[in-house]
Amino acid sequence: MQRTFFESNYGIMTGKARILVIEDEPGVSMMMVYLLTQAGCEVQTAWSAERGMKLAQTGKFDLITLEVDLPGMNGFEICSCLKGNSRLSDTPVVFVSWRDSLEDQQQGLELGAADYITKPFEMTDFIFRIISSTKPKDDFDTIPITGTTAA
Repeated sequence: MQRTFFESNYGIMTGKARILVIEDEPGVSMMMVYLLTQAGCEVQTAWSAERGMKLAQTGKFDLITLEVDLPGMNGFEICSCLKGNSRLSDTPVVFVSWRDSLEDQQQGLELGAADYITKPFEMTDFIFRIISSTKPKDDFDTIPITGTTAA
C-alpha cells in the first residue's frame, strides 16, 4: 500500500477520512484541500454557508471545517445548526478562521466544536489537529509540530 506524504514524513495515519471544508476564500480553501488530500483524506468543499449546510445535510462526513466569517450565515450559526441536528450532532466540527480572539475561540468550543484553529496555521499542525479530531487519540503516533505557515 502506498503511503501518503504525511504518513511517510510525520507518521500521521489518516485512513480515508471524509472531510467537508466550508471556506469562502478560494486560496485558503485550495490550500486546505491540497493538505488534506496529501494526508489521504477525501475532501469536498463549499464556498458558501448555504452550500455547506446542504452538503452537510445530504452527505456523510467524518469532520466538517468551518470559517467563522461566511456570507449569509456565520460559522457559529452553522455549528449550532449542525450540533442541533440529530444526524449530524456527532460529526466533529473544527473552526479554521482568521478570527483569533479568545472570545471567538471560546464561543466555537462552547457550541461543540472539537477544535478551533487560527489562520495563519502551520501545515503539519493543521493536518495533525484535523485528523486527530476524526479518530480516538490513541490511533496516532506522536509527531513533531513544525512546518511552514500555510494560510
